[in-house]
Parts: sequence; structure tokens; C-alpha cells
Amino acid sequence: MAATFMSSDTPPIVLTFGLSDPTGGGGLQADLLTLASMGCHGVSVLTGYTVRDSAGCEEVTGLDPDTVATQARMLLEDMPIAAFKVGAAARAEVVSAIAEVVADYDDIPLILVPDFTLDDEHVLAADELRETIADLLAPQTTLLVADASTLLALAQPDGDAEAPSIDAAISHLLSQGCEYVLSTETGTHRIVNTLFSEDGQLRQDLWDRAMQPMMGLADTLGAAIAALLANGQEPAEAVREAQEYVYQAVRNAFRPGMGAWLPDRFFWARSNDDDTPAGDKKGAPSGEARH
Repeated sequence: MAATFMSSDTPPIVLTFGLSDPTGGGGLQADLLTLASMGCHGVSVLTGYTVRDSAGCEEVTGLDPDTVATQARMLLEDMPIAAFKVGAAARAEVVSAIAEVVADYDDIPLILVPDFTLDDEHVLAADELRETIADLLAPQTTLLVADASTLLALAQPDGDAEAPSIDAAISHLLSQGCEYVLSTETGTHRIVNTLFSEDGQLRQDLWDRAMQPMMGLADTLGAAIAALLANGQEPAEAVREAQEYVYQAVRNAFRPGMGAWLPDRFFWARSNDDDTPAGDKKGAPSGEARH
């Protein structure tokens, strides 16, 4: 059973599952920074660790699934978790363990941000990983954040049949139990994020794409949505506000090493004389809600 005690001054608590990223650009480190920036207390369960810098990843090692499950259950029995965020995992067995844990807490919103971009040599049985996420985790998901290639991989994880269209893939995932799908698409100069439910398209937001290579955008967006849901917002509104947060973080991005740039998740803490609201800035997200 989940813990129920929480003092009145305790911030909402979000439990995030993911890989350790020693650069702080993505993974658990990015999640915890984002959650803290948005008024939540983040607690974390490691699914594995990476050996990398800001230019690239050299090694990914998954953890034992029993260790992952035990750590998650200890946290859930100790603290009142308001939302889950599930990021990358390198082993299908770890995904199975996570799916078994969260199944006992189906009243807690779950944000899923899968990552299949790891080099196949670092991932054991990549097809099995995709199948396990599609079969066990996606059907429990409140809101899935993914680009077109990931959505297609989840809709047809074994790759045996002809690949569906992106619309068919989204419809399939929704029919399997996923409540919302946020489809992300990056063009030459614009990012188009479209939110779907079983009622169809709910909203679409467009914003300028950063010209420099960026790390951790998907994790930051997913963690921001989880934080807003933990604070009681409805999914469509959480998606809109989370994108505005990511836009500002990217607008204030910095380059700590010789590789990619990192979004500044604490952009608001820096001294800045420009107090123009995010929605009034050139290139800020523009969106249209559809009901």
C-alpha cells in the first residue's frame, strides 16, 4: 500500500525511473532538476547507468530487476507518490519489474518517455525491450511522450508485419489502454507536438527548434508534465505549460563541455532583466486546443 502520511508543507512527490546520466543532461539527473524547478520533490529508482560525456555515450549497463523493484516498493511504502515518470531502461526484465510495481498503483498518473536511441550493442535483445514496453507498460500509461519512430516501434514492436501509419500507431496505443499520446515531431526549424486521446486530437503546439544540439529534451518535457500532474493539473493543460517551461529552458541553454548543449532547468533563478512572459516571446510555443 502507498504511504498516506504527508505534512501540509511537503511538496508533491514524483517517483522517476531511469538511467543515470553523469553529465546531468538527461536521465534521472535531468528529471530531478526539472522536478525541483517545478516545485516537486523527486525520488528516483535507477534502471541502469551510462558511461558518457556531453559528446556521446560509450557504455550502458542495466541493473538487476529485483533491485529496481525492491527500491521502488520501499519508496512507495514510505512516501505518498503523486506521479510516476518512466524513462529509459536497457533491459526488458527491468521494464517487466517496473510494470509489475506500478500495476499496484493504478490511481497514480504515469508518464512514459521511452528511449530506443541507445546503440544496439549496448542493449540486450532490443526487440524484446520494445515488446515488453508495448505489452506491459504502455497499456498502464497515462501519457506517452514519443517521436514518430518510437510510436511506430511500440505499435509494431516485433517488426514482422508491415509498419502502420503514424495515425494507426497512435490509435493502436490508445486502444490498448494508454490514455494520452503526445507525438513529437522535429522539422528543420520547428517542433510540432500533438496531443491525442481516444477523442482524437486535443491540441497542437509549434515552437522554434534550437539550432544547437541539445541533450535531455524528452526527459525534461516528460518530467515537467509529471510535475504538473502531481500538482493537480489536467493532462492537456499540463502538456501546454510543460512545453512553455521547456521552451524557456532551451532559450537559456548552456554548453558545459565540448559536446551538446543542456537546457537550463533553473532558468528562472538567473538574473535576467527580460521579464516578458514566455508566450509573448518570438519563437515561443503557439498552440491550439481542440475539444
